[in-house]
Amino acid sequence: MENVTEVLKTPFYEQHRALGAKLVPFAGFWMPIQYRSIIEEHHQVRSAVGVFDVTHMGEFLVSGPDALSFLNRLTINDVSRLEVGQVQYSAMCYPDGGIVDDLLVYRFADHYMLVVNASNIAKDYQWAAEHLSPGVKLQNISAQTALLAIQGPQAFAALQPLTGVNLEKIPFYHFAEGKLAGIDMIISRTGYTGERGCELYHAPEQSARLWEALFETGQAFGLQPIGLGARDTLRLEMKYCLYGNDIDQTTNPLEAGLGWITKLGKGDFIGRDALLKVQAAGLARRSVGFELLEKGIPRHGYSVLRDGQAIGVVTSGTHSPTLNKPIGIAYVATPWTQVGQEIQIDLRGKPARAVVVKTPFVEAHTA
Repeated sequence: MENVTEVLKTPFYEQHRALGAKLVPFAGFWMPIQYRSIIEEHHQVRSAVGVFDVTHMGEFLVSGPDALSFLNRLTINDVSRLEVGQVQYSAMCYPDGGIVDDLLVYRFADHYMLVVNASNIAKDYQWAAEHLSPGVKLQNISAQTALLAIQGPQAFAALQPLTGVNLEKIPFYHFAEGKLAGIDMIISRTGYTGERGCELYHAPEQSARLWEALFETGQAFGLQPIGLGARDTLRLEMKYCLYGNDIDQTTNPLEAGLGWITKLGKGDFIGRDALLKVQAAGLARRSVGFELLEKGIPRHGYSVLRDGQAIGVVTSGTHSPTLNKPIGIAYVATPWTQVGQEIQIDLRGKPARAVVVKTPFVEAHTA
């Protein structure tokens, strides 16, 4: 008998339906791709404020006397540098240096929380469990955690009336625990858009109440629901990695432009030996941003050319709503990665002129 996996609903499913969202199965959940047009929703976040349902993300709790040493071996960044209330961007690697997943590490007073990509929850949990130290407890709390991201220049103005927590006092990549709309939650400041904003981790049974409060208060600031389509174009303008597109088990963090989170000097961690060899040998390719100099949309998997020869591959591409031009991310052979270098993108048999550009494509406003 065929094994059919049920597509799950987030606690905001009925709200999405009522607003006419285009819902599609994504990472095991019915998720809103768009409510209006992706371009309209993109501009809404860049100019005002939008709310994303990102409940599909995964959350693991890590506790116990050896939690720190376990996480420092499991992840590539240095967890020992985290202070209570701080968040760290990191990744897990396989022994060959390939990326298991990129993730966030939250440090609480007596435990840690990992936030992982939706499509990788089962894989990541199994990987962490396989490497678990005796003095460590690992819990998958994804099903008990709902999550909204409110992003845009008006995000704090829309949220502040709902909470006694001073949002301006939470630095970027930090979090606070408190009430918002009378609901206990973790109020975090990370984001995937390049705009200022907060993530609201809360119990799913409070989700309907939170949604109602947000839109009641946010109406004065033009708060709109935003789908995953605009989330993708927003993150691409920042050159934020998307697992499965820009990074995966065939890519390592050094070539992916994640050397800044790869702490090779912190001591042993899974993948370190392989990454030291990569560093010593020099990178054969690098992830770069590029702009097309003619019409067309670069897509994942398209070849990057130089004088008719393949020198790389596109990992993400779109028409940038902010810049009104086609942009993309690609792995390119190291000799052709300097800013200003002309390359071509093979648009299904038609080479299109492109140029390597400095990233992010659009200035971030996260402060």
